[in-house]
Amino acid sequence: MHISTHAAVEPRRKSGCGYLFLPKRWARGKVLKWLRRTHGWIGLWGASLGLLFGGSGILLNHHEVMKIPAAKVEKTEVQLALPEPLPADPQALAAWLGHAVKLNARHAKILRESAKTVTWNGVSVEQPPRWQVTLRTPRQSVQAEYWPGNRFVTVKRGAGNVFSLLTNLHKGVGMNVGWVLLADTLASGLIVLSLTGILLWTRLHGRRLAAAGLGLGSLGLAITLAWQALGG
Repeated sequence: MHISTHAAVEPRRKSGCGYLFLPKRWARGKVLKWLRRTHGWIGLWGASLGLLFGGSGILLNHHEVMKIPAAKVEKTEVQLALPEPLPADPQALAAWLGHAVKLNARHAKILRESAKTVTWNGVSVEQPPRWQVTLRTPRQSVQAEYWPGNRFVTVKRGAGNVFSLLTNLHKGVGMNVGWVLLADTLASGLIVLSLTGILLWTRLHGRRLAAAGLGLGSLGLAITLAWQALGG
């Protein structure tokens, strides 16, 4: 009768060096699965916004060098009569301008210059105060120039085509806070995608985490030194 004398083989245990710097509860497939899902959903959101910002970005990058006649603005200039009583301050002028051109004047850009002495052909001339009000939307811009006391105001208007609209949307020109925050979600998404992508590459392994940390640290140091060299 033959009796086996082979000892029972115990399962090999995973070395503890696989997940350095992290709690043990992170050393699970569930965390990597969560990272993959987060990376995928944020990537979908970024891809959707990237269609708009990427297309308009190409126009911004190449319209000067390659002479792409894409964004065009048609400009007009008129003089409009002011109602009585005349505007008492630039804010009143902005409110009137917004009503006249049917644009929201809540975020009007106002420039107010005090009276000053200027030299014209060698003669000193006293220049009266000047007000300038600018209203902007992604499609058009309206600028009013007014010398207090006059009964007329000079209004310059620029209307852009669809390519100009896309360019302004890319730069956030004439947009409200909501659009700016929406664009910020794209920038934030890119940051999250970068971080989750790095973590997925490391697979939460200690040596790879150390390499990623070293690389990001070196990049941050290089950016800081370059900023300081540029006088930032």
